This record gives sequence, C-alpha cells and structure tokens, in this order.
Amino acid sequence: MSQHIARAVATLLISAGLASTAIAADPKPSAADSKPPAAAETKKAAPNPAMAPIKDVAGLPRVLLIGDSISIGYTVPVRKQLEGKANVHRALANCGPTKNGVTGIDKWLGDGKWDVIHFNFGIHDLRHMPDGKRQVEPADYEKNLRTLVEKMKKTGAKVIFATTTPIPAGELNPVRTFGDVGEYNQIALKVMKDTGVTIDDLNAAITPHLAKMQRPKDVHFSEEGSNFLATKVVESIKAAL
Repeated sequence: MSQHIARAVATLLISAGLASTAIAADPKPSAADSKPPAAAETKKAAPNPAMAPIKDVAGLPRVLLIGDSISIGYTVPVRKQLEGKANVHRALANCGPTKNGVTGIDKWLGDGKWDVIHFNFGIHDLRHMPDGKRQVEPADYEKNLRTLVEKMKKTGAKVIFATTTPIPAGELNPVRTFGDVGEYNQIALKVMKDTGVTIDDLNAAITPHLAKMQRPKDVHFSEEGSNFLATKVVESIKAAL
C-alpha cells in the first residue's frame, strides 16, 4: 500500500511542477501591457487654424494674405476683426522667401477675384545660409518683388505691402543670423513707390513694443504681438476697401 501511495504523491508533484513551469513561461499580460497607447503617441498635431479653408460669404469683398510665419500669426485675428466685413483668405503655406513667391504666386492667386491682397516677403530673403550668403541677395530681392507685384496687380486687386518686422540683436533660438532688415525694407519701399503699392509699415508700428510683444531671442511675436499686428493689418485693409 505504501508503494502505491508513494507513486501517487510523486505523480502529483511532477504534475504540479509542470503546471508551474507553464505558468512561468506564459504569464498573463500585465495591466501595463494591456494599456492603450499614450495619448501623446496617438494624437495627431492639430491643424493650424490659419490654414483652414474659407467659405466665402456672398456679397463680401475677398481679401488674400500672403507671407511667412509672421503673417500666419496674425491671420486668425485679422479674420476675426473683419468678420462680417470681408472674406479673409491666405496662401496655404509659409510663403518663405521671394524666390518661393515667384514659383508659387500663380497657385496662391488662383482664378478667383481679389479685392485686396496684403503681402510681405523679407525675413527669409535676408537670412544667412551656410555659405554666408543671404537666401536671396538684394538685387534678386528687388527683381522678385517687381515680378510679384506685377502678377498681383493683374488681378485688379488693391495691393498692400507690409514692411518686414525687426529681428532681435544677439543670439537667436534656434540659432540663425540675418542681414540688415533696414536694407531690405528700403529696397521694398522703393519697389512699392515705383509701382504704386500701398505700404503697411508694420516695422515702425511694432518697434516701440518689442520688449513686451516679441518673444525672447526670436523673430516671432507673442499672442499679444500678433493681435497688435493684426489690428494694423486690418486698418490698412479697411482703408483699401
């Protein structure tokens, strides 16, 4: 009898050992393993509202904004301030330097009617590239501006040029260097005078408020600064309308 009992006990021990080995080799997923991906991993970046397509309100004039990230910053507040007064569109891009403008202007203008076009090029043009040259040298900047103005005026719109806003002195974040804003603004002013384009002097308007409205070590502006610029843009658009 004792031998039968011993064999039964041994069989139970072996079975228990195999079961524990199987559990160790194939554990159940932990709570951490079964958690859904973090929101930061699954959430896509929200689209920039400045790039939202605009559905025109019938009977209102059509306005087109063209420019770099400074203009992107003031696009939404311009729309809000002109709500019910104008349909405010913008080129669906950071328009960059004038050489991009020359290649992209036909697409941005499209085939619709524009009552006012408010535009700026400058900061990207005078930025230094790795070879030390500016992205668009002064002579080409002038030539490109004349080409752009000619194209815009052919639409029959009233054209407004916004002067390039100041660049802070010292090291920037990200690290970049630029040529003289004043030099490029003088070139632009000459072209606009020659071609009869209205000037919206955003540079002069924002300069007294840079310490409060421009981001530290950055060419861009705070929300307050963008709203301030928007008010000036709206003034010039209303005057043209």
